Amino acid sequence: MKFLRFYLILSFLAIISQSITASNSWIRINQAGYLPKDIKVAVFISLEDKSSPLFEVRDAVTDKIVYQGAGKKSDAVSWGMKNAYRFDFSKIVNEGGYYIVSNGTKSPNFKIAADAYEGLSDFLLEYMRQQRCGDNPYTGELCHQHDGYIVGHPTRDGEKIDVRGGWHDATDYLQYTTTSATTLYHLMFSWEQQKDKSVFKDLYDARGRRGSNGIPDILDEIRWGLDWLDRMNPEDKVMFNQIADDRDHAGFRLPQNDKVDYGWGPGTGRPVYFVSGMPQSLGKHFNRTTGVSSTAGKFSSTFALASEILKESDPEYAAKLRDKAIKAFAFAEEFPGNTQTACVKSPYFYEEDTWVDDVELAAATFYKYTGEENWRKRADYWGQLEPVTPWMELGRGRHYQFYPFINLGHYYLATSSDKVTRDKYIGFMRDGLEHLRKRAADDPFIYGIPFLWCSNNLVSAAITQARLYREASGDDTYLEMEMALRDWLFGTNPWGTSMIVGFPEGGDYPDSPHSSYTVHNGDLTYGGLVDGPIERMLFMERAGKSLTKPDLYAPFNNGKAVYHDDIGDYASNEPTMDGTAGLSFYFAKMETDGKEQAVEISNNQANVKKDDFGAIVRVNPEKKIIYLAFTADSMFQGGEKILKTLASNKIKGSFFLTGNFLRMPDQKSTISKIISQGHYVGGHSDKHLLYAPWDRRAVSLVSGDSLRNDIINNLVELQKFGIDPSQAVWFMPPYEWYNKESVYTASTLGLKTVNYTPGTATPADYTYPGMTNYKSSDELIAKLFDFEKSKGLNGAVILIHPGVDDRRPDKLYDRLDGIIKRLKKMGYSFDRL
Repeated sequence: MKFLRFYLILSFLAIISQSITASNSWIRINQAGYLPKDIKVAVFISLEDKSSPLFEVRDAVTDKIVYQGAGKKSDAVSWGMKNAYRFDFSKIVNEGGYYIVSNGTKSPNFKIAADAYEGLSDFLLEYMRQQRCGDNPYTGELCHQHDGYIVGHPTRDGEKIDVRGGWHDATDYLQYTTTSATTLYHLMFSWEQQKDKSVFKDLYDARGRRGSNGIPDILDEIRWGLDWLDRMNPEDKVMFNQIADDRDHAGFRLPQNDKVDYGWGPGTGRPVYFVSGMPQSLGKHFNRTTGVSSTAGKFSSTFALASEILKESDPEYAAKLRDKAIKAFAFAEEFPGNTQTACVKSPYFYEEDTWVDDVELAAATFYKYTGEENWRKRADYWGQLEPVTPWMELGRGRHYQFYPFINLGHYYLATSSDKVTRDKYIGFMRDGLEHLRKRAADDPFIYGIPFLWCSNNLVSAAITQARLYREASGDDTYLEMEMALRDWLFGTNPWGTSMIVGFPEGGDYPDSPHSSYTVHNGDLTYGGLVDGPIERMLFMERAGKSLTKPDLYAPFNNGKAVYHDDIGDYASNEPTMDGTAGLSFYFAKMETDGKEQAVEISNNQANVKKDDFGAIVRVNPEKKIIYLAFTADSMFQGGEKILKTLASNKIKGSFFLTGNFLRMPDQKSTISKIISQGHYVGGHSDKHLLYAPWDRRAVSLVSGDSLRNDIINNLVELQKFGIDPSQAVWFMPPYEWYNKESVYTASTLGLKTVNYTPGTATPADYTYPGMTNYKSSDELIAKLFDFEKSKGLNGAVILIHPGVDDRRPDKLYDRLDGIIKRLKKMGYSFDRL
């Protein structure tokens, strides 16, 4: 038995430890990272005839094995593969950077961290601001200022109406009430459901321009959309369903340059389609409209929820919206049926057939906030007519046929105080998830969602429903599927790519989205969720001849769906606003989960403030604690004096040292002294490379692999002084200059990037007379205390350079003692990181 066990161990090591080279095998991971208490699974796929299920998880810095396991064999054939395994490593709960090895294949580095989803909900708003119509903050230009002219009305055709504002639907510039109202409801639902509102930041003003206005950005975006939706329903029973039509599909152009002629002259106004409840078209292709309920219901539910959210900040507007919501609900019940969008050139429209879910959501929203039995009964009446959202049950659907893709009305009724109602709707929600689970069968990604156009929107709906079901029922039966579908969006998919443009920076995400901004400006639709994989046949029908470059994902496009990161592929690689907004709730919840887990992991977990690039610039900002930081590369003349000053004041500092400095023989005793005195010692890079240009910070000068190696080599040098990488988790980049990519890369090694607090001025102590930015020590100290007066220094990181050019006559480190004593008199204390 002992021999057998020994043999198995040797076999395991032989399989795992073979050289890690490029092969026909891949390990797909969640590039965003995993929360410590998450179900954590990677997926192995291979074109090789034979593959072992054995895998190792290793520390990304030390390469030490931290976990060994055997994967669960899954269906590979449906993805055009020969082998597939699910590698479950949920037992790893320690924060850090890791990678997985199996069959000679190495996964990308990934992190386990409580802050893995921090700021992601707000990141989605980048795309929403980019989609604004009328006054676009991305371009800084006005657009579509002549909207529009009423069409489809029995007596008012051709009448001018002001419906400027709102959002462009996707890369085209059409605007739909159905998707805009759904987008609005998702954003408001996210705000309403999130108890910890601190996840929503205030970095932009109401016009979407940089600068806070005292209102969380998500509320600014909600108000922007609401004002437009209000104009689309100017009076009782007068509603409009869309602006423009498929004549808009006239090639890539920036919104301010949209000169499509709809009959009133190039760029001088677009048609505004009246909700008539009858089939519509201005050409030969008529939609299949049967009533008004789908649109009127969306007006009602959106206005109802908005009236609650705004009742304290803008009671007059809230009352107006509530009145509109009640009238819209009556109209929805009076003229039942669906309203579809209209087309002219081709039979291209949103084929929404469902509508009882829209009426249910409106009634359920009223019930949620009034508690009135009448509203519960009306919501229940409509809700039980469609127990399961049809696409979940059927596994198919035409373009937007079963929309919205999630029925949030079911959730409100599943949390009813009436037990019979609550149990019924919890059951309905469970039934929908069960359909998905059964359809997934033994899929390696636990993916049971149909690959329709905009399949990622369905993924968003599924994880949202799974989360809400867990909260309403306390049942975690579908948690693994929920996590798998979440991970799908971040790279645990056959293509290994994130489905959110620009996230994570430094990872694999769409860099050629179908967007005019990419074509004309070379820019990306940051924060946008792309359509996602689509059935091959549907792709060929929709966009089969649209690809503009060789298919880099060809090895993975031989299965049940295809995806192309190609600017020409509008079927799988075009971002949409409703899909993007649909993730706001889920990502906000994930951020909150991370915060709660951080507290559980350590009662001393620091509260931090980060800059725009993700680096920590304040630690415990609620406390009057200051963190003194010192960096060193080639010079350290003031080191001894700094150590004496810290010792005499009985405080600890934080030292960030490069590999260059650590290798200097004449500094070994000083380094040992820093360590023995109990100061923090962390990395500052190995070679003191410049990670990004001074004038184009978003660009990286160092490749991902080179950056990782530079950081790892730095940590190796620290180890020579007895500092384990687990003790050196704070990392200050060289030159204190970095971008999102370098911060992300450091995080996949388990490091937390920290920088000095902007505005503290002291980092300019490297300057000397003759430099245009020279500042004397008197000036720097004055600026530091001016900053303290205006912004405070709670949790601030104050950086002072121990080594500066000899041409600087007054060294700031010579004034450190006075700075410390003055700050102590002001009530500040000091600590190390």
